[in-house]
Amino acid sequence: MTAADVQATILGVWRIEQPRLITSLSRMLRDVPLAEDLTQETLVAALEHWPVSGVPEKPGAWLMATAKRRALDHLRHASMRTQKHGMLAHDLAREQETMPDFDSALDDDIGDELLRLIFTACHPRLSREARAALALRMICGLTTEEIARAFLQAEAAIAQRIVRAKRTLSESGLAYETPCREELSERLASVLEVVYLIFNEGYTAARGDEWLRPQLCNEALRMGRVLSSIAPTEPEVHGLVALMELNASRMAARIDAAGEPILLMEQNRALWDRLQIRRGQLALARARELGGAGGFYALQAAIVACHAEAATSDATDWRRIAALYGDLAALVQSPVIELNRAVAIGMAEGPAAALAIVDALAHEPALKSYHLLPSVRGDLLQKLGRFDEARAAFETAADLAGNARERELLLRRAATAARAARDA
Repeated sequence: MTAADVQATILGVWRIEQPRLITSLSRMLRDVPLAEDLTQETLVAALEHWPVSGVPEKPGAWLMATAKRRALDHLRHASMRTQKHGMLAHDLAREQETMPDFDSALDDDIGDELLRLIFTACHPRLSREARAALALRMICGLTTEEIARAFLQAEAAIAQRIVRAKRTLSESGLAYETPCREELSERLASVLEVVYLIFNEGYTAARGDEWLRPQLCNEALRMGRVLSSIAPTEPEVHGLVALMELNASRMAARIDAAGEPILLMEQNRALWDRLQIRRGQLALARARELGGAGGFYALQAAIVACHAEAATSDATDWRRIAALYGDLAALVQSPVIELNRAVAIGMAEGPAAALAIVDALAHEPALKSYHLLPSVRGDLLQKLGRFDEARAAFETAADLAGNARERELLLRRAATAARAARDA
């Protein structure tokens, strides 16, 4: 195995194991930011040792053992000023060899360790944006760059937000706590946002060589289903579950055998998971029964349901989709929503109507580096026969795209537009 192979293996294992490491260390140390720091140190240790000693037979167990040893060393060498710290260090030292599951006996209203930690990070003392950024970075393993893309903000601004949030948690004395049932509702909106952004990153990866990260989608779906049992009367929980189920139903049709992206209108709908579509429809119906038809997630789920219910791409009710995007735009002022509405209007009323909306978004600061803006514009220009402009737009989009697969797709579209321009 080459050094590059070892490093790729480490990063692959790391993506899987990081949330488990942080949750375990947080339970031990009662300090989420410290747990995150020690988890990062564990990654550094793997990067130093595995290229020399080889990848362990059980790499996840190696990481966990190393992380727990570092936690124990920290407690041993830190100033043991309180009896609690002394007792905790004693317990860790006594049980280090067997490494039991410290969380298995925990009894609370959440019942899922990763969700419990996300609820912890989403403390009301932090701003809504800081809660989500902190949870996504420390607990869910997304990079600062990926989070910045999700929020359409500068990476430096997100990094500062995370640092301030960690400092607030550490200095407040509230670094680790499991909220009781009456506190869950005030944190629920932030937790839903975190789960939503995790799913989105898995559904269309911001960076890397693969367009999909199914593990993130599956983890978000799992947490969404747990949330629906924790908060069964909250319509937005069911709306989010519906949105994720319906989107995930298309996963098998979104890439070809080589891993290349397949756009929605070109997908083989026979590959869509009808059982998962049915689950999504039932969750959406439940959200509506609870009075949440106009919620942020329920509206998006209704849009995806329009696609799921169309037997063919030509049968899609684009006017209905455009109207739903209008409702969503009235609820949340977002240039991304407006861009999506433009796509729907383009399908319902023609590319010229959509291009006017897209051109009006050209100076939106949040979309300055958003590759889908020139991508959508290129598609509309191509439909209008303005092939040279379409080529330029696709090339701009490719320059902005961080995902390798998506960049290659955009460059292929640019080449197609260039050929059409020559033939015109």
